[in-house]
Amino acid sequence: MKFQKLEVWQLSYQLSSSIYLATKDLRDWGFKDQITRSGLSVPSNIAEGIERQGIKEQIQFLYIAKASLAERMTQLMIGRDIGYLDASFVDEKLQIAERISGMLAGLIKSIKERNSER
Repeated sequence: MKFQKLEVWQLSYQLSSSIYLATKDLRDWGFKDQITRSGLSVPSNIAEGIERQGIKEQIQFLYIAKASLAERMTQLMIGRDIGYLDASFVDEKLQIAERISGMLAGLIKSIKERNSER
């Protein structure tokens, strides 16, 4: 499975796992469900996109991952502001999320450029 070798997938996988652990005892089920589902979406869509054969599908799934990452970042900030998540934890995770977002943008650009050369 080539997706597992990608640093962007590895980082998004670790980010999702860390947020799952940080929210495991949270009693606000709606918030917990939303932040964990958006987080699951990021590495899942990276994996699915990379394993797709068509370039358009690959790019589509990577854009979905990028959008889910933005959703997750918003939820992290809300979680911090309402006292569900520690501010330093959120700040660290937001920095990682920004890095992932940039990596996704670079990967999308690379796939598009590789496709235009054909």
